[in-house]
Amino acid sequence: MPQLVLVHPQIPPNTGNIARTCAATETELHLVGPLGFEISDRQLKRAGLDYWPHVKLTLHPSLDHFLAEHKQRGGRLLGYSVRGQYTYTEYEYCSDDWLLFGSETQGLPADLLQNCDDTLTIPISKTHVRSLNLSVSAAVGLFEVRRQLGL
Repeated sequence: MPQLVLVHPQIPPNTGNIARTCAATETELHLVGPLGFEISDRQLKRAGLDYWPHVKLTLHPSLDHFLAEHKQRGGRLLGYSVRGQYTYTEYEYCSDDWLLFGSETQGLPADLLQNCDDTLTIPISKTHVRSLNLSVSAAVGLFEVRRQLGL
């Protein structure tokens, strides 16, 4: 099954909404710190509603900790970025892919993007819009993977 990774998320409701999507799809969610909020944050819990017990959640205190776990478990790292190399719909996914999304304000760190197996983008047709909301981007990416894998 693909895994969803949020690197340094900043806005609790976005993470809560993504957690709800992960609960609905039985997708493992990884949060890589430092986080811009406390995991017990009221807004985080409210956005995730009562779905948190159904989320397979792994907290990583640092990027190094996350990368060590990824190395142990295997699979490709796919970084989503406004400057990604491939359009997310034209990419061929595998069941053990890790979908990486960066913070709402900074995106993925440049050194992490360089270490990804590939980078993907979700096209935006209006140039005055810099990026999509993190929870929207994560859902769009995850559901394309699920569609291709027949899940």
